Amino acid sequence: MAFMIRAAQVDDVRLLPGIERAADTVFVGEGMASIADGETMPIHVFLQYQNQGRAWVDTDDFDQPVAYLLLDLIDDVAHIEQVSVLPTHAGLGIGRQLIGMAAEWARQQGYAALTLTTFAEVPWNAPYYARLGFDIVPTSQLSPGLRRIREHEASIGLDQWPRVAMRCPLVG
Repeated sequence: MAFMIRAAQVDDVRLLPGIERAADTVFVGEGMASIADGETMPIHVFLQYQNQGRAWVDTDDFDQPVAYLLLDLIDDVAHIEQVSVLPTHAGLGIGRQLIGMAAEWARQQGYAALTLTTFAEVPWNAPYYARLGFDIVPTSQLSPGLRRIREHEASIGLDQWPRVAMRCPLVG
């Protein structure tokens, strides 16, 4: 099976909530069913990322999205807002490839780092990102934008499980 990363097209956007919903089902096994039951990102928000050129998909042999990544710009760095992979395609390196592509885009745009927020103890979250070169940002060192994101996450109940902000410097 061949996969290809490309910029998300308008026609792809209708499929992204389904990818998010399916990807979130894996949280049930971690005792985090409310993540799987939560609302997906609204279509109009996906469209904003697509219109701004900061949404990418990884597609299968039929050019159908099986994963996506959305990128924000926060405090003069590129911030991974969301990366979701269909469970049927997990473990194939698709998330790593999407993150690598985001890092390359950010480098080309002159950004010095990639950031994200994630669950600290979920194996495919913080431990996975650490293997990709991300380091936990101590709470005392959060930038204003990351602090706002963490406060929002707490306000919607995500802090019932430990969460962290992470940063990966982009060099070269």
